[in-house]
Amino acid sequence: MKTNILGLPVKESELLVKELNILLSNFQVYYQNLRGIHWNIRGKRFFDLHVKFEELYTDSQLKIDMIAERVLTIGGTPLHTFEDYISNNKLTVGKNISNDEKAVHLIVNSLSDLLKIERGILTKAGEAGDEGTNSMMSDFIAEQEKTIWMMNAWLEEEL
Repeated sequence: MKTNILGLPVKESELLVKELNILLSNFQVYYQNLRGIHWNIRGKRFFDLHVKFEELYTDSQLKIDMIAERVLTIGGTPLHTFEDYISNNKLTVGKNISNDEKAVHLIVNSLSDLLKIERGILTKAGEAGDEGTNSMMSDFIAEQEKTIWMMNAWLEEEL
């Protein structure tokens, strides 16, 4: 079995690069959705949500950078064009959302979709013995599950 400089199997690492680039693309769409609802939110909850959405898009910026750097670390090239992002996107694109509940629903649905991608990567990274990617996915998953719980609590919905 051929391994890369990190001692990871080359074939499995190439597959993980593809999956991480799909995650990267979806995170870019999630980030842009967050920017849009941050800019366009209206209503009595504006001040609280405007700050919360900024917190979320700032966090997603960091995660985008982490994903791209992980792609590079395991020997790949991160996608970086809007064309690539859109062609790999699985998230709903939010357009002109100014209503608070619609915005929060978009976030919850987006995070749920991101979790599906991350859990797939977690499984494949575990099979490849890629602890670095595995650890990153575990951290993302735990944070996003908590955010979904908090957003659903805000919506007063059950999990």
